[in-house]
Amino acid sequence: MTLSTLLGSIELGLIFAILSLGLFITFRILDLPDLTVDGSFVTGLAYSAVWAVAKNPLMGIIMGVLGGMLAGIVTGILNTKLKIHAILAGILTMTGLYSINLFVMGDKPSVFFYGEKTIFTPFEGKFFLAGVDIGKLVLLLIIVAVLVTVLKLFLMTQIGLSLRATGDNEAMVRSSSINTDAMKVLGFALCNMLVGLSGAIYAQYNMTATHGVGTGMLVLGLASIIIGETVIGKRGMLRHLIAVVIGAIIYRIMLAIAFSLGLPAIYLKLFSAVIVVLAISIPLIKPTLLRWRKIHAGN
Repeated sequence: MTLSTLLGSIELGLIFAILSLGLFITFRILDLPDLTVDGSFVTGLAYSAVWAVAKNPLMGIIMGVLGGMLAGIVTGILNTKLKIHAILAGILTMTGLYSINLFVMGDKPSVFFYGEKTIFTPFEGKFFLAGVDIGKLVLLLIIVAVLVTVLKLFLMTQIGLSLRATGDNEAMVRSSSINTDAMKVLGFALCNMLVGLSGAIYAQYNMTATHGVGTGMLVLGLASIIIGETVIGKRGMLRHLIAVVIGAIIYRIMLAIAFSLGLPAIYLKLFSAVIVVLAISIPLIKPTLLRWRKIHAGN
């Protein structure tokens, strides 16, 4: 693997780390599955692309974040007010977003804006490592570091602690006069806001937006979370958040290695699913392996 390929994998890992941080809120903190992400990622992607074409890339990022947040609010309301199961609520919102995203993209499945300015433009050609331009990497590191810091601080506030408590014991929190429905809506909104941000940045990173790219984003996010927890651990909120970021980077490097070894692109989703299964299985298999080693060591 060349340095350029490695740096590219890290850059993509940081972009998808933002998505994974969003999914972390619903999956780990609220303990709720959110299938909205496959649609809200494309929402951020679509808004980012059309505003980049209109020569306002920063507005594209803002609109992508707002679009993702609104999608999360819809899912939250469906779940809390209409009492629709979280999985079904996410599927319904994701299905609706399919048409909305196409509308935003002007009824076109793809939007290309090569040569247009993006949020990365001011950083390009300013930072180098062994002759390789790392301007995009520098900006992504700054964005992810800020997000991790803000999330850590937010989750230590009264609202953040209420959000965490809702996921731990909803009945107890409700008895403490905390509006658990509002906490769930907030969690879905924050999750998809970050997912929308990830999609918006991804569009400007590739200078293209494709409507079908959102398929499998949920699995990708879960893979990053589980890999990070397996490798880094999850003791302490800051360590847990950093683990999610590291997991996303490791996942992208694994994909790059698999592609360099000849993995066809059509097997990407299957590879992702297998990685998730293996990552989930490791904590369950590890005690068995340790017992097996002790038995054979004794012999």
